[in-house]
Amino acid sequence: MRADLGWSFADAGALNTGNAAGYLAGALFANGLGGRVGHKTAFVSALLLTSLATGASAVAVSFPALLALRFLAGLSGAVAFVVGAGLTAGFNASPKRSSTLLGLYFAGAGIGVTASALLVPPLLATVGWRGGWLALGALALGATLWAGAVIRRVPPPPLRKLIGGRAWSPGSMTFLLVSYGLYGAGYIAYATFIVAFLRDTEGFNAVAITTFWSVLGLSSVFGAFAWGPILARLRGGLCAAATIGVVAAGTALPIALPSPLASYTSAILFGGSFLAVIASVTSFVRRTTEPEAWTAAIGALTISFGLGQCIGPVLSGAMADGPDGIRPGLWVSVGILIAASVIAALQPEPARKDA
Repeated sequence: MRADLGWSFADAGALNTGNAAGYLAGALFANGLGGRVGHKTAFVSALLLTSLATGASAVAVSFPALLALRFLAGLSGAVAFVVGAGLTAGFNASPKRSSTLLGLYFAGAGIGVTASALLVPPLLATVGWRGGWLALGALALGATLWAGAVIRRVPPPPLRKLIGGRAWSPGSMTFLLVSYGLYGAGYIAYATFIVAFLRDTEGFNAVAITTFWSVLGLSSVFGAFAWGPILARLRGGLCAAATIGVVAAGTALPIALPSPLASYTSAILFGGSFLAVIASVTSFVRRTTEPEAWTAAIGALTISFGLGQCIGPVLSGAMADGPDGIRPGLWVSVGILIAASVIAALQPEPARKDA
């Protein structure tokens, strides 16, 4: 898209920022929407809207139109994420099993990454990027239909029991809120620009890029199961610190040691941990807040994450348009991720009121 439409890296980053801004907006009202229309209805409706906005990107003819569609997809995607995470956390399971269930929920994104890595490159070579958007929209629509069929068996989240007062306090997870926002800013630069970096520095062709994304996507699926037992044992922000630390290492590897081996190892490290970060903060919420507050607390964390996602692509894209190319922006993202890991480690484990 960037090459065909004559965009700069800043333009491409702005498109991702539009998506992130929509994600932030969706996170702001996801909990209230779920309470008004029902969490299951909100979840499936948001998935449907995301699918339609993704497919419609195939026929957009201008940058403002694409920006609006990416905003809409981000908005509905955040609603689906927050409400779906609340539904998943609501399963009455043991701590170990609940951590695995959360990891499995977030691994769905890894399956999507793998599917798109296998599906989109052949379409780019034959029908162009518009065909890729159309195929992704169709794939998302199929997943939405499947989700709508199986969600009937999912228990609804607990109803709010409190009359006045707060079921949770943002102050109880201040360090995690700050860390998660920094993580959103740091990881998104890698996700946005790593392919362009590998093309420029390693000469990756379409086959190599497909392999890279497939390795990353499959690693995220397996990582959900690998991190599950660790999520169940670590307390406070230590699990978030560990997962973000691995993401930082994966981001730094291809910049510090440019080689195909380092690039694919980076895909394994980053892919195996970037969704585990999300699972770790959700697991923290499940352990430390009352059940009726889970969706609201997850929403607050997602707002912080969304703010970071808005900043990351613009900052890295502006730096990538400079004389030194993409490398400085990726190094900045590594620094942000390291800071996020350190701050997460400072988060204590508060006592839950109903414990």
